[in-house]
Amino acid sequence: MKDFQSVSGIIVGISDLFTTPEKMSCDKLITVQKMDGEIANFIVAPDTYFVDHLKVRLGDMVTGFYDANVPIPLIYPPQYQAIVMARAVPYQNVKVDYFNETLVSSDGMLKLNLAPSTQILLENGQAFTGNPTNRYLVVVYGPTTRSIPAQTTPEQIVVLC
Repeated sequence: MKDFQSVSGIIVGISDLFTTPEKMSCDKLITVQKMDGEIANFIVAPDTYFVDHLKVRLGDMVTGFYDANVPIPLIYPPQYQAIVMARAVPYQNVKVDYFNETLVSSDGMLKLNLAPSTQILLENGQAFTGNPTNRYLVVVYGPTTRSIPAQTTPEQIVVLC
C-alpha cells in the first residue's frame, strides 16, 4: 500500500534532470524551500500528475506528494519522486490518499460526501465512470466540517489508476 506524504514550499529552482539520452529534457528537478527554510527536491517525470494541469514557475507555492514507502537516496537536500504536484490556489485544499468503501482516507482524517456537482476524472481529464471507492484519489476540496473525520463535498476527484 502506498503511503502518500507531502512537502510544501516555494519553488526556488526548476531545471532539467539528465538521466539517459532518450529522456533528455523529459524529467525536471523542482527545488522548493519549505517555510522553515529547509530545501527539498522533487523529480518530476512526464507522468507526474499536476492538479488541474496547472503549470508551475519560480516563486509559486506548491505541494508535492510522494510515496513514503519508495526508497529515497540519503542525500541532502532530500530528493523525492513526485507522483502529484499541486500549486497553491486560494480556498482550495488537495489530499492524495487511499479512500475506502465509505470514502474515508487511510489516515481517517477526511470523509468525502459526493454530490452531483463533484467531477470525477481520470488523470488525462476524461470522465471516470466507475466507483471511486477503494482507490487512490487526488481530492480537490474547499471547506470541511470540524468533525473527525472532517467531512467535505469535493469539487473534483481524480482517480489514480
